[in-house]
Amino acid sequence: MPVRIALGLAAIFLGTALPAAAGPANDYPTAARADYVIACMAANGQSHIVMEKCACSIDAIADRITYDDYTAIETVKVMADMPGERAGIFRSSGWAKDLMDRFRQAQVAADRQCF
Repeated sequence: MPVRIALGLAAIFLGTALPAAAGPANDYPTAARADYVIACMAANGQSHIVMEKCACSIDAIADRITYDDYTAIETVKVMADMPGERAGIFRSSGWAKDLMDRFRQAQVAADRQCF
């Protein structure tokens, strides 16, 4: 029994002695979060409450999608909106549609959580 107590105390001590993690693995840069919040507020209203909901939304998306994937999604969205044949690959390719579907699913989940 004393060994179990000693091991338990050691685990507690080591758990509190170790430094905390630096932050979430998928942490987005502040500018990316701000861009999302500004666009979200433009679509949903300019109130403080909407700002909080939009900030919650990008936090929820960041929990579901890595920043690398988010930047790929943003690139696909911009390119798909461009006119011409060359941009057509971003409108019709399977991988682009898959990326956009992942983003839409994350955004729907974020809206349910935050709005």
